Amino acid sequence: MFEFCCWMLVKSRKVAAGRGEEVAGHHAFGPLEDDAIIKHRLLTRTTTTRGEPPLKKLQKKFISFALEIDKDADNYNLCEKLSKAFLQEMNTFELPLLKSKAVIDANLREKENFNELQEEIRWQILQAQNDIEDLKKQLEESKIERQHKEECEAIRRLIGMQPPRSETQKIIAELEKEIAALDADNTAGSRTLELRKKQFSLLLHVVDELQNTIEEEQKTLAEELRMAMEEQRNSLEDGSGGSESMAVD
Repeated sequence: MFEFCCWMLVKSRKVAAGRGEEVAGHHAFGPLEDDAIIKHRLLTRTTTTRGEPPLKKLQKKFISFALEIDKDADNYNLCEKLSKAFLQEMNTFELPLLKSKAVIDANLREKENFNELQEEIRWQILQAQNDIEDLKKQLEESKIERQHKEECEAIRRLIGMQPPRSETQKIIAELEKEIAALDADNTAGSRTLELRKKQFSLLLHVVDELQNTIEEEQKTLAEELRMAMEEQRNSLEDGSGGSESMAVD
């Protein structure tokens, strides 16, 4: 029973140490030294420095009972008395051990509950992280959607600033009429320009023909004038020759 109680108390110490390193930091001894001290106190049932250790008291009663039994004297009543005292001391010594076992069992259950709670918290953290990621995606989608709505609102305002469709169609119809009139004027101007080109070409041709005619007439007149002058000169020469012959005669 002593070894079992020692093992249970040491295990309880390890369980308590596993629940947090900060607990061990408050002890003046190291974990190994602390376990050795707890083991010694469990074996001796010494929790304080005052009084006689319970294990030593139990040992004394057992030795007293054993020595009294070894005697050959008729001491049955004394042996019974010592036996009851030893059993009573045993019960007194066993009661704290049972309490320690109950505490250890409670600590083990608490450890299991703590592990389950820790696993639940870990799962909740993972779930919260996934929710945060989903919320981030939703936030980005909301930002894009809001941007699209703002752009649509700006376009709607621009459209609202424009005149009504009927008025716009009326203006477009008037512009189309003006474009058609300008096209007609352009066509008429093109035709007029083409006619003027033809007339100008004809005029140039007539001027060229007239210039050629004038040059031909000038040449003819010059030739006629030259021939007239030669005839006149020939006639003068003929006249002077007749006069000389008459004078000789």
